[in-house]
Amino acid sequence: MLSLIATGFLDDGAFDPSGVPEVFGAERTWRVIGQTFAQAGLATVLSLLLGIPAAYALYRLDFPGRTVLQGVLTVPFVLPSVVVGVAFSALLGAGGPLESWGLDQSFAAVVLALAFPNVGVVARTVGGFWSRLDDTSEQAARVLGASRARAWCTVTLPALGPAIASAAALVFLFCSTSFGIVLILGGTAFANVETEIYRLTVQFLDLRSAAVLSIAQFAIVALALVVSARLRRAGERAVLLREERGRGERPRRFDVPVLMLFGATVVLLHALPLGALVVRSFRDRDGAWTLANYAALADPPEGLPIDGTVIEAIVASLRIAVFAALIAIVLGMLLALVLSRRPRVRALRRGIDAFDALVMLPLGVSAVTLGFGLLLTMHRPLGIGFDLRTSTALIPIAQALVALPLVVRTLLPVLRGIAPELRDAASSLGAGPFAMLRTIDLPLLGRSAGLALGFAGAASLGEFGATAFLVRPGEQTLPVAVAALIGHQAPGSYGAGLAGAVVLGVVTAGIMLLAERWRTDGAREF
Repeated sequence: MLSLIATGFLDDGAFDPSGVPEVFGAERTWRVIGQTFAQAGLATVLSLLLGIPAAYALYRLDFPGRTVLQGVLTVPFVLPSVVVGVAFSALLGAGGPLESWGLDQSFAAVVLALAFPNVGVVARTVGGFWSRLDDTSEQAARVLGASRARAWCTVTLPALGPAIASAAALVFLFCSTSFGIVLILGGTAFANVETEIYRLTVQFLDLRSAAVLSIAQFAIVALALVVSARLRRAGERAVLLREERGRGERPRRFDVPVLMLFGATVVLLHALPLGALVVRSFRDRDGAWTLANYAALADPPEGLPIDGTVIEAIVASLRIAVFAALIAIVLGMLLALVLSRRPRVRALRRGIDAFDALVMLPLGVSAVTLGFGLLLTMHRPLGIGFDLRTSTALIPIAQALVALPLVVRTLLPVLRGIAPELRDAASSLGAGPFAMLRTIDLPLLGRSAGLALGFAGAASLGEFGATAFLVRPGEQTLPVAVAALIGHQAPGSYGAGLAGAVVLGVVTAGIMLLAERWRTDGAREF
């Protein structure tokens, strides 16, 4: 990051800030920044409008299949952005079932695709808070004569306000740093800051302008993170919470509109694009059923814009994801052990809080910016005798950095939930630090470590932003290969891209569902 900022202000080693007014004086720069805010803002509003009813249905009501739907709504969030973009392209693009709507390569398509994974984020964030919200105040309002709608608007909605605002800040952060979705569906006409940095770097080799634009990205991300942190802290102390509900209420007649809206969201926003992707992956350009698209994964026809076969890209992606996940889980466990300690000295507590913020930095910095920064700095770093930028070793390092905050945030609550008295008792019986680590911390981490490993593997497998900068000929990962196939005009290229996106989505979702099942089974055993 520091090298990236320096690139924007230095010219041949001398301080030269002229690149800043040059970039921000261009009309396209402000158009791209405006489109970034507009896309992220509208997608955030849409995610809230659809996610709050989903939170009510999934966390306040009880009906058959509710637990399954909670897991299903998580899948869109872990799907690689390339898969999401290709799915909406298959739905809205040429030959798609909604081609007549004219939404292909449009602003509306980008907003819908950005809302696709984030409805689940809102549902989980607000629903988890809502399920623990004490509803006696709402019941009192009803007893005093308020209608159900008025009681909800005047009592429940203000109580949910901090959780809703926190979810909105997170969704805005995710949408404003989206890369794959905007690259596939928006192109150059509806570019955001992420895709513009990539365009300036890859197409025009204008590293200085890209670095200056990255500084603007820092400001956007920092603003979103500050707002999110403040709203999260406000939510923690805004209301009195109770134990989480095991089961919700049975749906009643007045719940039908909410359930209908939730059902329409799942079918139209989530199932329809994914269904169109799967169906079109089994059709040729004339609409006939075929397996040729999947056969092209192993034996690609001439002219496809990839090195080797898509099968080789799948193998490379899995190999890189394994290394990245292992790096992330080892570093994540070490960091979580440090961050879980709450020393009695105030200065040390503040130091750990500052270190926690530093560890979360890759979550706030966009993957494109991270990849760009690594590309600038990894020329024989720390005296290493070779250029890491020409090595595939840099890809799992970048992917591990992207996944690291997810691993830490999965493990940290478990470690912080261990009662200090347990460690004090072990210490009084003569147990040393390593003995306590072996007998207390690691056994309790077991199942959560499996979930963290699943998060790291899924995030690494589908990572596209940083990898797009660092990938080398002959070592394309599957997301990079899919994006190249979708955007190429060679015969069979688009169909092979659809088939590759289906494979990528199935593998990524399968990893996360297995990890979630592992965590759930572990919780039941515990």
